[in-house]
Amino acid sequence: MADVSINTVTNLLVDVGAACADYQNTTLRNLQCKRIQCGEVWGFCYAKERNIPVDNRGQPGYGDVWPWTAICADTKLVPSWLVGRRDAFFAHSFAADLASRLSSRVQLTTDGHHIYLSAIEGAFGVDVD
Repeated sequence: MADVSINTVTNLLVDVGAACADYQNTTLRNLQCKRIQCGEVWGFCYAKERNIPVDNRGQPGYGDVWPWTAICADTKLVPSWLVGRRDAFFAHSFAADLASRLSSRVQLTTDGHHIYLSAIEGAFGVDVD
């Protein structure tokens, strides 16, 4: 795009993102997925955690981030996603959101990261394989 204000484009992207999040939150419910694959991928904003300037440490928008994703192995639908840290709080939030979107028992596959164990048990109880 040429001759367009960066602020206008940024505001449009923020509005589109909010609309997409609202759509996903209301539409992706009671899903009949049978096989879900979950994972998280490391990334960073501004700089890697170890390279953040001292003045910016601990502030949102700086350092390591982890996009958490769940994908239906059969349809390739992404029923749930979350961007945050790779810790128990975000694991539990991610698993709870995923569980709230599914209508039946599901087979869940992960990379085996230990943090999933309690998060999945807390969100799904015994209704998961």
